[in-house]
Amino acid sequence: MDRLTASLLTLALYLIIGTVIAFISRKIGIKTTADYYVAGYKLSGILAAISYAATTYSAFMMVGLVGLTYKSGVGAFGFEITYLLSTIFLLSYVAPKVWRLARERKWVSPAEMVADLYGIKHLAILVAVIYLIALIPYASAQLIAIGRTVKGMTGSDIYLIGILIGVIAALIWTALSGMWSLASTDFYQGLWMILAALGFIIWLFSWGSEGGALWDGFERLSASDLLGMSSIWSIGTFIAYTIPWMFFAVTNPQVVQKIYTPRDEKALRRLVTLFTLFGLTYTVIVTMAGLMGRALSEAGKLPIIEIGDEVTPTLLAHAPLPLTVFVFTSIVAAAMTTMDAIVLTLSSAISRDVYQRTLGGTDRKAILIGRISILALLIVLSLVAYLRIGFIVDLSVLASALLLPLAPVTLIGWFLGERAKTKPIRYAAVLSLVVGFLTGLAWALTHGARKSLVTPIAGLPSTLFILLVSTLIMLLAILLSEVRKS
Repeated sequence: MDRLTASLLTLALYLIIGTVIAFISRKIGIKTTADYYVAGYKLSGILAAISYAATTYSAFMMVGLVGLTYKSGVGAFGFEITYLLSTIFLLSYVAPKVWRLARERKWVSPAEMVADLYGIKHLAILVAVIYLIALIPYASAQLIAIGRTVKGMTGSDIYLIGILIGVIAALIWTALSGMWSLASTDFYQGLWMILAALGFIIWLFSWGSEGGALWDGFERLSASDLLGMSSIWSIGTFIAYTIPWMFFAVTNPQVVQKIYTPRDEKALRRLVTLFTLFGLTYTVIVTMAGLMGRALSEAGKLPIIEIGDEVTPTLLAHAPLPLTVFVFTSIVAAAMTTMDAIVLTLSSAISRDVYQRTLGGTDRKAILIGRISILALLIVLSLVAYLRIGFIVDLSVLASALLLPLAPVTLIGWFLGERAKTKPIRYAAVLSLVVGFLTGLAWALTHGARKSLVTPIAGLPSTLFILLVSTLIMLLAILLSEVRKS
């Protein structure tokens, strides 16, 4: 069987199974926006966990992080493990409170949550607009990955067909039953992702060890700075890239929304445990793949690869055909899970926070508006993906950087409770979001996606500056509130 036939058959199998799963999920009754967007708060622990993990670990991992590790060394592992440890900490100590509040206050969208925390109804619209602007690049990065992956795995110039496949599958899998079809297909795709990653690293170790090339390469790497914090990872660069990732679990609505979904506290604890296992396994595999690839280049078994996003395709060009198409399809799956979740959460912001809050429509109409918005969002994403703006790594981190002002606003809202509704703090929440977001957006427009992350503002890493400014505004408001009280 040739590569094109094997690739198309594997893709077809993947899409058919996913679509069948999505259609089966329609049996779940969808009557309210809560049913549609947060599965009626009824997901099992294992379904919620794999859905959370699959949403979090996008095409950035098997494409972007492999390439980043190849180019910059073990510092990339520090960058990614910081995210994982931060997320585990936040899920362990904050998620139980958020989960309880979501049930008590009937939160459906994260924008609605922020508005409710501060008692400002229309704050949800501001947050929804921030989500839309910030997450379009991140979601489009997933479509770019799908297009490139389909092109790479088939060996044909069908980038646009890859984008079309992603859009159609996302429309069906997301619009059918909302979170139910999303979580069900996430579970299936998450298993595909982890099994493919395990198969990939086992093969790479075996193939690379032939003739001692891998070990020779690692000896050469040890003489360089790639097994430590290389010059690429200056303190400023590391901070700039890492800070948005540290607060990913708080700022990115597609994962915040997943915290609402477990059916009970036991399911929530299982979400945290299984996500930790998945995340640690996947992170170690992906970074080791990047290091092994670089070692093999140093040993001369592979050429030096100049473009980070091309590292995984180059490695897979030497793998057995069944493994190659299996791993390529797992990259499509990783991109799909993240894109689906972003599209669904943006849809909830449009239908729940913009439509229902402004016009007071019924749940039935809101769900219809949500489905229409899913289609509209996918059309926009496909246009952005067609333009191929930026690298996957940069688009992914840029999205979290633009969302950074939500970190202090959300965390302070969670911990202050009713005190967050005092006048100074309410006004500060709006000011913090506007100032922080506009600073990040202006910097990105001025310097571009990649340079905006590593170009300092007032001598500080740009993401640290944004976080400090937004946090300072909130802290000053809290101080003012305490002074007025006394």
